[in-house]
This record gives sequence, C-alpha cells and structure tokens, in this order.
Amino acid sequence: MFGIGVLSLILGASSGNLGLFPAAADTSRVRAAVTDTSFFISVPKTLRLNVISDTVRDTIPNQRRRSVQVSEWYARRLTIHRYAAYTSIPVFALQYAAGSQLYDKSREAPEWAKTGHRIGATALATIFTVNTVTGAWNWWESRSAPKGRTLRTLHALTMLGADAAFTYAGVKLSDEAENNPDKRRQHRTVALSAIGLTAVSGIAMKFFNR
Repeated sequence: MFGIGVLSLILGASSGNLGLFPAAADTSRVRAAVTDTSFFISVPKTLRLNVISDTVRDTIPNQRRRSVQVSEWYARRLTIHRYAAYTSIPVFALQYAAGSQLYDKSREAPEWAKTGHRIGATALATIFTVNTVTGAWNWWESRSAPKGRTLRTLHALTMLGADAAFTYAGVKLSDEAENNPDKRRQHRTVALSAIGLTAVSGIAMKFFNR
C-alpha cells in the first residue's frame, strides 16, 4: 500500500500537479498509505507477555528455605544415643529372663536371676540417663528444623514416659515386689509396658525419621 501511495504521487506530478498533491481520484489511496502502519516493526504478543511475566517475577522476592545449623556435637551425641539404644536390647532380654524367674519363684529364684536382675536394672538406669541427656539436647538443638519435628517430639515425650515408668518400677515397686504378689505383678506390668513403649518409639525413629 505504501508503494501505491508513492506511485500516485509520481503520476500526479506527470499530470501537472507537480507531485505536491495527488489528484482527487487518488486521495483515498494516499490516505490509505498514510494510515496503514503495517510497515512499522511491531512487538509480537508472545514477546510482550514474556517481558511482562519476567518483570513480575523480578518484583516478587525469593522465598528461600531457612537453613538450620547444628553444632559439631550434634552428630556425636546422635551416635552415642543410637549405640546406647542398641545396647539396651540385650539388657531387656536379660531383664525379662531374670524377671520371669523372680516373678514365678520369688525368693526361691536362682542366684543368677537375682544378681542379673540387679545388674540389668543398673545398666538400664545408666543407658536411659545417657539417652535422655543426648536425646533431649539434640531435640532442643534441632527444634527449628521442620522436617521430622513431630516424630522427634513424640519420641522425646514417649521416652520420658518410659523413663518415669522404669524409675517407678525400680525405685518404688522393686522392694515391695519381694513380699507382695500384687506389687510383684504391678512391677512386671509397668516394666514390660516401659519396654514396649521404648521399642515402638525406637522402631518409629529408625524407619520413619528420614
């Protein structure tokens, strides 16, 4: 269309119009040439959209995950905690075997059961003290880490419950269980419940704390 408008100007000059103004018959062509803007370079729609979207993205602040830093001793305490937990498994087995002898035979139980039960109780008290300190310390240090926080908190609470149960069975019920069948039964129930709670909580941490 632009070429047609230029040609009309040339033809107008040849007809005596000096090329300054087109002939009346060619006025519509010139107007069309002037109003036709297709010769201008236009920005494609897709490019305009991309530019706009990039601008919007640049104005949105990046939301980065907050990193949680722990001390070097975190891993060391965790290692101690795990090995102490593994050590408690054979001690549980010893306590069950010796405790069964004491439950069935009381004072007539074999000497190994009496001695073994006392040694096992002392070992469990030591293990649970170590694990309570290391576990509570690591729980507090990693309290801001969202991943696995619920499971860690449940583990800490259940192990504190097991601590209380073992303490009650050992300090309160052990002496009374020697002469009282009801206390002996209660001692056994509390101790086995604490062992079961410890096992369930430990297995959950082993397989689900990823």
